[in-house]
Amino acid sequence: MNEDFILETEDLTKEFAGFVAVNGVNLRVARGSIHALIGPNGAGKTTCFNLLTKFLRPTRGRIIYRGRDITAVPPAAVARLGVGRSFQISAIFPHLTVLENVRIALQRNRGGSFDFWRSKNVLDAFNERALALITDVGLASYAHHTAVELPYGRKRALEIATTLALDPEILLLDEPMAGMGHEDIDRISALIKSVAANRTVLMVEHNLSVVANLSHRITVLTRGRVLAEGNYQTVSADPSVREAYLGVGHA
Repeated sequence: MNEDFILETEDLTKEFAGFVAVNGVNLRVARGSIHALIGPNGAGKTTCFNLLTKFLRPTRGRIIYRGRDITAVPPAAVARLGVGRSFQISAIFPHLTVLENVRIALQRNRGGSFDFWRSKNVLDAFNERALALITDVGLASYAHHTAVELPYGRKRALEIATTLALDPEILLLDEPMAGMGHEDIDRISALIKSVAANRTVLMVEHNLSVVANLSHRITVLTRGRVLAEGNYQTVSADPSVREAYLGVGHA
């Protein structure tokens, strides 16, 4: 395996009772890049993510992370190897503060149980790191607000902060811009760009302008197969992509 690629799949396939959701996908994600997975609804993007993070078991094919075959590795172990995932549906604790949410994620990363009786020094160390992460994602002024009080876009920023607390080497973002207005999209786009400065990002995203502005490489899926791959200029000019993704037919 090429060590320039942090994450690769070979013939990745998932069938559900005869329906092929992901069909022979060969994906190669370059280390240090922002790689987007796009396609129409039902293309297999989220199923692909669920296979990569081991929430689903592939029918056949292999997943290679940092040159190691992780196809049979369980989800928690994959997360410990450095694969972090943020979900479409928020995975934060709504009635804890922003600071408490990030601190819990940091405690999880230490591998211990939630020892709330830890010494004050240990908790202060978590607080310091948590506040730094919160500042990084633009939430410093919200540190003591409960998560449920946050505007939608800020909730997504918090979710990214809790994922970053696990210190992943590759960050998988499942539709990070879903349901956002322009201001939030701009803010989260800037956040993703800064996050990608020292790690790899693989994201499923519907918003094509976001994909155009952020991605180094794009893989287009349709009906579970790879339709096209390349930079935005290449895939957006491909007639088969325009037909499948944009609904532009041939004259």
